Amino acid sequence: MILSVRRSAAVCALGAALAGCAAPVTTTSSLGPARATSASPTVSRPPTLAPGPEGLTPVFHHGPRTPDKTVALTFDADMTAGQGARAAAGERFDNPSLIAALRTLKVPATVFMTGRWAEQYPDQARAIGHDPLFEVANHSYSHYAFTGDCYGLPTLPADRMRADVERAYAAFRAAGVPDAKPYFRFPGGCHDRRALRALTPTGVTAVQWDVVGGDAFATDAEAVARQVLDGVRPGSVVVLHCTRSAAPATERAVRTIVPELRRQGYRFVKVSELIGASAGRR
Repeated sequence: MILSVRRSAAVCALGAALAGCAAPVTTTSSLGPARATSASPTVSRPPTLAPGPEGLTPVFHHGPRTPDKTVALTFDADMTAGQGARAAAGERFDNPSLIAALRTLKVPATVFMTGRWAEQYPDQARAIGHDPLFEVANHSYSHYAFTGDCYGLPTLPADRMRADVERAYAAFRAAGVPDAKPYFRFPGGCHDRRALRALTPTGVTAVQWDVVGGDAFATDAEAVARQVLDGVRPGSVVVLHCTRSAAPATERAVRTIVPELRRQGYRFVKVSELIGASAGRR
């Protein structure tokens, strides 16, 4: 999900209007994620939100604004069809040093992974998926847009949207990711009612954000850190990237963000914990 701060504000505004229609409950995903966990029936299913009026996929932006100061760092592992070929030629779209830094700092995080990323880096996808510090969620198969006019991304037709999400879950299973979560982040954050309706049968909760890290193509780690620190509130979801060639400053920014937010009393959680807390308050 590579985007600019200016455009992301407009996307978030649209998502917020749609999210207001969704009444959250604890439920389960009916397709890709459920298959991924069906072999382990004793594992509790992650919380999701119930479809809103007209059966639209629910949209989640942030957790409760409570005195319990929680924050979720999320990282988009992007890869388009064109980037897959470039990765095969040696360009690095992974960021193992970022993942290592999160482990060293003991920071829980949610990685929104494209299916192509999992196919290109199956060992890393599997290691992230097996690490209890992290959770893997869906960022589409190859980062096609689910609406028109989305940062120049090629657009999926509505009749292929559900299959694209399911294909990504299949790629996770093939890579050995044991329990990909029923959460979906639209490429570019771009969505509309048609896209939300198309994904309803998958049972996913669409996860947006309320804090843009601004790390896409950024080289100033201090500026990225400052933008995050200025934006975080209790329950925030921060969007960053796990793609080294497109977000080279992210690891350095994280090494500043984490200790400062901890100094301010914040506790880092995965998206699933924020969604569970939101569902429990309704």
